[in-house]
Amino acid sequence: MTAFSAGRDAVLPFPVVQAHQVHGDKIAYVGTPSLTREDLEGIDALLTDVPGCAIGARSADCVPILLFDTTHRAAAAVHAGWKGTALAITSKAVRAMSERFGTNPVDVRAVIGPSIGSDSFQVGEEVVARFRQAGFPMDLVHSYRGPRREGTMQGGHHIDLWAANRWLLTSCGVPDEQIHTAGICTYLHNDLFYSARREGVSCPRIINAIRIEP
Repeated sequence: MTAFSAGRDAVLPFPVVQAHQVHGDKIAYVGTPSLTREDLEGIDALLTDVPGCAIGARSADCVPILLFDTTHRAAAAVHAGWKGTALAITSKAVRAMSERFGTNPVDVRAVIGPSIGSDSFQVGEEVVARFRQAGFPMDLVHSYRGPRREGTMQGGHHIDLWAANRWLLTSCGVPDEQIHTAGICTYLHNDLFYSARREGVSCPRIINAIRIEP
């Protein structure tokens, strides 16, 4: 199994199947490497068990999550922005692997890739409300840091998307010790990775890929 997050201006070592993501929770199976983004319209998580077929999640602050079932040799690439995270796309991907491949969550290895960290993810009260309504443990995923300082990420409400997605994974049975968080904030390291919050939503995207070796 090969998995990586490509940095700025990186050249991919092999073709990667990518979806046209929409910040939703739809999941698709990839049975052939010939699928295009047009074939995968409105999809935010991809599954495959085809050796040699690389699947990827595009991101630029959103959270990429790569999953691998060590028993059934199946993989998933998940794009989890705050909307997808609030929709629990990560745990839905694990359940989809269970339904499709017979995956037991205890056999899953997970990587939470480079994405916006909680110190940089300052949000409005409506985002906080979405997470509260979705049943997330707010003491784990939310912090209020006092009056907001205009033009900075200081103060205000902050959401920890890394913790939220780790919670989704452990809640569906993935062992905590089998979840690796890169801990790299794309907003703070935009010399290495693209950041939509810093550069604008039209900036290029990081490709986070996983491939089952033939």
